[in-house]
Amino acid sequence: MGFQESFKALSDPTRREIINILKHGKLTAGEIVELFDMTGATISHHLSILKAAGLVTDEKKGKYIYYELNLSVVEEIMAWFVSLKEEK
Repeated sequence: MGFQESFKALSDPTRREIINILKHGKLTAGEIVELFDMTGATISHHLSILKAAGLVTDEKKGKYIYYELNLSVVEEIMAWFVSLKEEK
C-alpha cells in the first residue's frame, strides 16, 4: 500500500464520507449502508477500495463484518503533509 492507492481511494466523495463516519468508531457494513442512499453492493465496492488502500480494516465477528478506520495509515499520510511544510 502506498500513497497512490490511498489518494486514489480518497478521490471519491462517498469514500471520504465513509472515512468521516468511521472516525467515530467501527460499524458493520449494514450500518454504513443505512447512512447512504445507495445499494449495499455499491457501498461494499467502496469499502473494498478503502480496504485495499489500507485506509480501513475489517474484522468478522459472528455473522457481521465490522469496518474501522486504520489510523496508522491516516497518521502516515498526515505526517507526509506536515513534512511538506517543514522549514528547510
